[in-house]
Amino acid sequence: MLHLSRLDLTTDAAARRVVKDEAVTVEFAAAPGELMSLEGPNRYAPDDAIVTGATGERWVVSRDRFDPKYVPEGGIAHGEAGTYRNKRSVVLAREMHEPFSIARSDDGDVLTGDAGDWVMQYAPGDYGVVKAARFAKVYREV
Repeated sequence: MLHLSRLDLTTDAAARRVVKDEAVTVEFAAAPGELMSLEGPNRYAPDDAIVTGATGERWVVSRDRFDPKYVPEGGIAHGEAGTYRNKRSVVLAREMHEPFSIARSDDGDVLTGDAGDWVMQYAPGDYGVVKAARFAKVYREV
């Protein structure tokens, strides 16, 4: 398995600029814990967002990352459980052609992907893994 470290997709010719458009269901953690996503463990702290995507996958977004990236829908106040939509934001993605792993951040949870899955770079040092089927459903190239 290929382990990716300190990846910089800004200089990678195979990287694509993509955006996500998805309404998600969100709960906010009352206590620390861990959720096992399809890609690996997601540890969370109180008030972090526990997200369920439109395709049923679950993952965690730290509260400091969630607040600027998601907006509430359906009349709820920001910070209440319910439906949120991501703000349109361009991120970098690269399809991988062999099994791989990458830490979400320095000393962060290690996520894994299969050949055909996508490694995502949301910001310098901020990574994710998206399964191929989910990527095809919710991401569009810009």
